[in-house]
Amino acid sequence: MVGRLLKKAEVAELLGIAPATLSTWRSRQRYPLPYVRCGRAIRYRAQDVEKFVAERTQPGDGTQPNGG
Repeated sequence: MVGRLLKKAEVAELLGIAPATLSTWRSRQRYPLPYVRCGRAIRYRAQDVEKFVAERTQPGDGTQPNGG
């Protein structure tokens, strides 16, 4: 099952960035956020966005992830 597909504006709002920033990230391959091309439309799987956020979540206690 594919899961829910999100539009660029929805993902940008979730991440707190401008939709144009998301487009730049994709075109310059700045971050490894997978996307789905549906004809000319770009969509993002909700599970991929959740994983993207989880992988970048930092501890709030001032330590670095992985004990560093």
